[in-house]
Amino acid sequence: MPITVIPVQRFSTISSKPFEEVMAKIESAIGRPDISAFHRDAAAAASYAELERVVNKAIGPSGLMEFIRFDVGAVHRKQNARAPESLRLVAGNPLIMKQMLEHVPDAGSYAPVTILIDERADGVHLSYDRMASFLGPYQHAAALQVAQDLDAKVESLLTMAST
Repeated sequence: MPITVIPVQRFSTISSKPFEEVMAKIESAIGRPDISAFHRDAAAAASYAELERVVNKAIGPSGLMEFIRFDVGAVHRKQNARAPESLRLVAGNPLIMKQMLEHVPDAGSYAPVTILIDERADGVHLSYDRMASFLGPYQHAAALQVAQDLDAKVESLLTMAST
């Protein structure tokens, strides 16, 4: 069984704003649909055009939606009530994911993407592993262009939220 080595590029920015303020900015830009209703409506779509309408209703101004969040800091706070905030968002856009999957099926291993927002001594860190770095080894120009466009959306969101 072959093993593929995939070097990952991590985009990070640091905000001096409080965690709650950073999260409010993210939540204003990213769609947060009722995920059960979204999955039901997506499954019920009788055509790709209908699916596009469902997705476009679910995404926010950033062109992204939240699929799920993990409050990883809550686990730490069970032992230490003053532990810093740390939140992992799984976000993306199914229509963008489809464009990558058409060319590189392994893109399904990386999309939707993970965004980490966590408090540290020097501020709130917003981090994201670039999709283009995941897809680069597959050497498919069309998939790589879609991945780079997705990276730009996510990095714009994180930069906006950090300022």
